Amino acid sequence: MRTVFTTCPLCEATCGLELTVEGDRITKVRGDRRDEFSRGFLCPKGASLGALDADQDRLSAPLVKRDGEFHEVTWEEAFRYVDERLEEFPDRNSVGLYLGNPVVHSLAGGLYAGPLRKALGSRNVFTASTVDQMPKHVQVGYMFGGIFSIPVPDIDRTDFMLVLGADPFSSNGSLWTVPDAPGRFKDLQKRGGRFVVVDPRRSRTAQAADQHVVIRPGTDVFLLLALVHELFAQDLVNLRDLAGHVTDHTVIRAHVEEFGPDAVAERTGVDAATIRALARQLAEAERAVVYGRIGTTTVEFGTVASWAVDVLNVLTGNLDRPGGAMWPLPAHGKRGPGRGKGFTTGRWHSRVQGHPEVMGELPAVTMADEIETPGEGRVRALVTIGGNPALSLPNSARVNAALSSLDFMVSVDPYLNETTRHADVILPTPPPSRRDHYDIAFLNNSVRNVAKYSRAAIPLEEGRVDEADIFLRLTTIFSGLGPAADLDAIADLQLKALLDGAGFEPEGETREERLLDLKLRTGAYGISLRQLLDNPHGVDLGPLTPRLPEILRTPSGKVELTPRPIVDDLPRVLAALRTPETGMVLVGRRHLRTNNSWMHNVPALVKGKPLCTLLVNPGDAAGIGLTDGATARVTSRVGEVEVLVEVTDAIAPGVVSMPHGWGHGQPGTRLTVAGEHAGVNVNLLTDDLRLDPLSGTAVLNGTRVRVVPA
Repeated sequence: MRTVFTTCPLCEATCGLELTVEGDRITKVRGDRRDEFSRGFLCPKGASLGALDADQDRLSAPLVKRDGEFHEVTWEEAFRYVDERLEEFPDRNSVGLYLGNPVVHSLAGGLYAGPLRKALGSRNVFTASTVDQMPKHVQVGYMFGGIFSIPVPDIDRTDFMLVLGADPFSSNGSLWTVPDAPGRFKDLQKRGGRFVVVDPRRSRTAQAADQHVVIRPGTDVFLLLALVHELFAQDLVNLRDLAGHVTDHTVIRAHVEEFGPDAVAERTGVDAATIRALARQLAEAERAVVYGRIGTTTVEFGTVASWAVDVLNVLTGNLDRPGGAMWPLPAHGKRGPGRGKGFTTGRWHSRVQGHPEVMGELPAVTMADEIETPGEGRVRALVTIGGNPALSLPNSARVNAALSSLDFMVSVDPYLNETTRHADVILPTPPPSRRDHYDIAFLNNSVRNVAKYSRAAIPLEEGRVDEADIFLRLTTIFSGLGPAADLDAIADLQLKALLDGAGFEPEGETREERLLDLKLRTGAYGISLRQLLDNPHGVDLGPLTPRLPEILRTPSGKVELTPRPIVDDLPRVLAALRTPETGMVLVGRRHLRTNNSWMHNVPALVKGKPLCTLLVNPGDAAGIGLTDGATARVTSRVGEVEVLVEVTDAIAPGVVSMPHGWGHGQPGTRLTVAGEHAGVNVNLLTDDLRLDPLSGTAVLNGTRVRVVPA
């Protein structure tokens, strides 16, 4: 028996874990009380790591489909088969790539997903970003010049926080790495601060808030613009130290003239007096911050709403200020010159719908178009890594049909799930305990600057292939070097290209460790991999500090407050404000015990009362003829489902809610526990024709539906 300290890889919070390991199994999981960041906090997901790690349904060897049936093969056979089949597709645009969100939860993904994309050379790249956070990347790209320059709430020092479309008590932050979010919000209140939650549902966060503002789904953008309007109308604008770092802020007033509180009240369901009071609270607090998440991004005006969030932070002088919205500086990050080329989109467009490229990818909602529609560049082969688009993309019935029509498909995934059942080859990644861990992505969003690295808790079994080797092997295949190329030589070339001028030789036992050591030692703090290995509970690099102007990559060297593409979208927002909307709308929700579809095969996380239910307000239920525990039939433009009803006043009238990631038990899958708790796929209802045009992000919240008794 031995004790191992590691970082939980199951969500964005990066909590420290204390593992008890016996032989090749994790027998106990506790929160690491000495962790520099999470201080012992542990949620149900982290506590279940041992069960997830030992899941009997996890694949241990590659599978190749022959005559409709999967068969285990050696790794050499699997890679050779992938190489041979991809030769059938000389036009690389006919090979699509889908990257799911587990890619950013792994060190291998952080180091090698980029080179893999480049080696493939296809314009048909799709990711989970366009069913999640892409509007935020686009907005900060336009305003600050860098797509990853996302400011986060400095909750530990703020006095007032306005939260829209987020439930951090359940998620522990999203685009915001904040372990023990409930504890931090409670500390905010203990020191005399307040937080307000805007949400159509009384979530766990809303229930704990000082004020819960109920809003009509999809209308956060109107509320946000009304708050901007009120800062000008009540003479509350105060840039403080930002005055020399931003472009002319006064021009914003004309852009929001039509979005006053009285104009948006009926459409949002938030009365004008409440809007005016929120504006005053935001402006008058000594330190305040506005935070918007998936309820403000997976909507029709996600980019404009994301822009309005940071406009509010600027106009109240709370951007780049302790207690406001600040930029982390991770150990592998570097300070910049304060200006750059800026951000643009549309370097190419999707073949069928003409959607512009954003960050080198196309909207995931158009993937089925590219597979189904004949013509030059049609996607006939697909590589999926870590995602489950069969469940996670809108109009899932169409997506599944498209996947089944492909000529060839490769999936990198530990499960035979709803997506990988369509594959010809499945390449399984090792369990979390067999992987080294460093959060390249999430430390960019951290509420405090910290650094943590942990080696695999349990050695990789003989005959298994490491996740990094899977990425690298696919890269050699995509680049034409074949399935037998020397991976060490390829990695050395990558390392040497980055070593230019470093003046030292990186250290580490593996190629990944040497690459990480290089990034750390050339980073902002100059720390080394050895320092992180010597400090298994992490290294505290201090609270967030102001980063203007060096964080900027705009040509002007200033925060661009009125980016032309965003301003040009405001007439469309105004037209929507003036268009009445009636009827029932559907929104998603998050639960503390789940994180997308891949968490549903762990008994402890799905036990008890069903988690996949349709929340219905009591008044709506009475009018429709629904009772608690009954079954409802829900219909949208694209599909129809039957789902268990949960009558509750926690959901607003005129709104129903279903969680995402369910719909298991499909033919050809091997998910025993998930199959017994199948639930219903909400994306059989969401519409693949609705998206935010600036970012290509799907509209997953605010789907118009009809609800009747089944």
